[in-house]
Amino acid sequence: MALPPQDERTLPAVVLQDLERRPLEHVLAELQSLVDQHGHVIVVCSQALPKSVERRLHTVRALLETDRIALFRPPLPPLGLAVLARQLRQLASCDLSPGVLASAGRLLTHYIHAGALLGSVARLDHVPVGLKSHARSWMPGSQFGVVAHPVPQLVRIGPEAALDGPEFGTWLLVAKGRLPSDWVAGTLAPSWRVQGLREMPLPAESPGWWGTGKVTEFCAYLPDLSVLYQLVTSVRQSTCHWCGIDVIGDRCVFCSATPPVHDTAPALPGARRDAALGRRRERRALTG
Repeated sequence: MALPPQDERTLPAVVLQDLERRPLEHVLAELQSLVDQHGHVIVVCSQALPKSVERRLHTVRALLETDRIALFRPPLPPLGLAVLARQLRQLASCDLSPGVLASAGRLLTHYIHAGALLGSVARLDHVPVGLKSHARSWMPGSQFGVVAHPVPQLVRIGPEAALDGPEFGTWLLVAKGRLPSDWVAGTLAPSWRVQGLREMPLPAESPGWWGTGKVTEFCAYLPDLSVLYQLVTSVRQSTCHWCGIDVIGDRCVFCSATPPVHDTAPALPGARRDAALGRRRERRALTG
């Protein structure tokens, strides 16, 4: 799912449809066209997608014999995944190299707090559910507040119900489903001290991910491009020893190579690479 632009600089997304059901040659042609047009492609997809989708993506990349397609599957529910993809689209307008932009997804995932208000947790697979909560989920009118990322949490909604939230300023995106969202807007948002709240329709994948159609999904995130850019550029960058692309972190997102043992010093926030600024701006396509 592609969210609307956060600002006028947010680049559009390309949504890849029915990858595992379309003829292979059609998918090959589409990805080849994107690579030819933009130079590099970052594919952001959910871990909840069927394995056949992941196999198709790896097959396409192998047949194209290219290291300019990065596959990224973060452990986020649908709304959080859409938020992350939009943040990468925001950063794509900056002077970041393709490898640094693709690597930024792993970094920014840590700053996303994603959860939902659920009418039942009986079929919830992505967050641990105790026997007591499982039994209470069958009681009429029960509601549960759940955080799936970054740290799993689950509480039954009541006067004392509370969920630990981010310790930094965020906005809250709320996707209303077949469940009143009063608790999210009236209780959760003030307790998390969000700086603003926006609403959108529920992603089509959300009921399946959360195990119930009685769901209102929410996600706390950093909306400002300047803050996102500062976070990414404050991390030490290195050059992949295999494909030569600039990256942040301990694994190249394009060729999956890890650095040699002698080059595994931890990346320190604040270790800014001066040469990162002023790099030629390149257009990049992001898929979500």
